[in-house]
Amino acid sequence: MRFDVLVEVSPRQGVADPQGQTIERSLPALGFDGVTGVRVGKAIRFQVTADSESAARTEVSDICARFLTNPVIEDSDVSLTAAS
Repeated sequence: MRFDVLVEVSPRQGVADPQGQTIERSLPALGFDGVTGVRVGKAIRFQVTADSESAARTEVSDICARFLTNPVIEDSDVSLTAAS
């Protein structure tokens, strides 16, 4: 089976996010008041082939831990859907 994968990577809570802080400080000057908690991350999309959704999740989790994220300072959220 083939799955579409979306991995959303973001800084862990408590880890400095200078891009998010810059955006948050800039928004009031553009007329967007009341925006707080801005965090900047990245989205990674790809396809994976596996025997089952469980096997695909296990493989993607390993890919994230070993290559796509720095588990010390980043969290990841994985979404899988069956590819059409």
